Amino acid sequence: MLATVLFTFSAAAAPSVSARCCVLLDADSGEVLFAQNADTRSLIASTTKIMTAVVVLEHCPLDMEYTIPPEATKIEGSSMYLKAGETLTIRDLLYGMLLHSGNDAAVALALACSDSVPEFVALMNLKAQQLGLNNTHFENPNGLDGEQHYSTAADLAQITRYALDNDAFRKIVSTKSIRIGNRVLTNHNKLLWSVEGAIGVKTGYTKAAGRILVSAAERHGRRLIAVTINDGNDWCDHAALYDYGFERYCEREVLTAGRPVARLPLMDGKTARLAAGENFRYWLAENETVCVVPLYPRAAFAAGEYGSFAGFGAVYLGEKQIGIIRLVWGGLEEGYDGTLTENSIGAWRSVPPCR
Repeated sequence: MLATVLFTFSAAAAPSVSARCCVLLDADSGEVLFAQNADTRSLIASTTKIMTAVVVLEHCPLDMEYTIPPEATKIEGSSMYLKAGETLTIRDLLYGMLLHSGNDAAVALALACSDSVPEFVALMNLKAQQLGLNNTHFENPNGLDGEQHYSTAADLAQITRYALDNDAFRKIVSTKSIRIGNRVLTNHNKLLWSVEGAIGVKTGYTKAAGRILVSAAERHGRRLIAVTINDGNDWCDHAALYDYGFERYCEREVLTAGRPVARLPLMDGKTARLAAGENFRYWLAENETVCVVPLYPRAAFAAGEYGSFAGFGAVYLGEKQIGIIRLVWGGLEEGYDGTLTENSIGAWRSVPPCR
């Protein structure tokens, strides 16, 4: 089996962050790159609306129309100024909630998806449990302060990691400005205009909670998530966190043509090697490795001619597919007894030094 080759580099100094609580998360690998009181329970203000959006997107079609009831108007705090009797789509209300931080839009969405606000909040708490978030509990869909309404920087990062896998959520939070009827909604997240690769997410503020910011950024195919709680310098802190985080990665030749990358079972009980049919480059951190899972063939009667085309394989970084490569036959596996375990197909992990 090929040995993993690691590389070393001079990492940037950890940033000085003024937030009471903070975390920087690699959304691809799940690795925490920087943390400061990340598991401390805190009020979270309008960043609550990230979970509100998650539940709405999983229960309501975006094009569903909803007539605004009186109980979704004149809600305390930030507002998109909904009027009783007007009809908007779920998509419109999501833009109003996530860009303009409309507390009224959050209540309208809760009522559109459930029979009552408490029933919707129960769905939010159920989702938190399903995501394994033990330090998160919601009392409402908009983030107004409450004794049992809290989360942590770490949990907010995980909620956001999950939410960003939804194409609609990602599109909405990365939108700078949009017209909804007679309303022009502008995203409150200033990072969209100032940080390379920023894809937005959500701001939050109450007097008791302080300034809270959840953001995400992508560079070179890598996605990071930053969360700061009670941070009066959040825009600068997030920019510094991203500069620090993205410096951990460099582009490397992850797979080299002709080198074995996977095993394939043969009908005669033997095992064949599959080799990369092309070079593959990607941005990785120091200790990261990849594996290749054949898309086809998944099994064969016999190995093909050495070096001939064998099929295609998916390249994975953890659970994330980062590419597809051609595979070629690499001969029979010498000294291997043919026993295939659950991880045998992607058993080779080899990453050359940073170049």
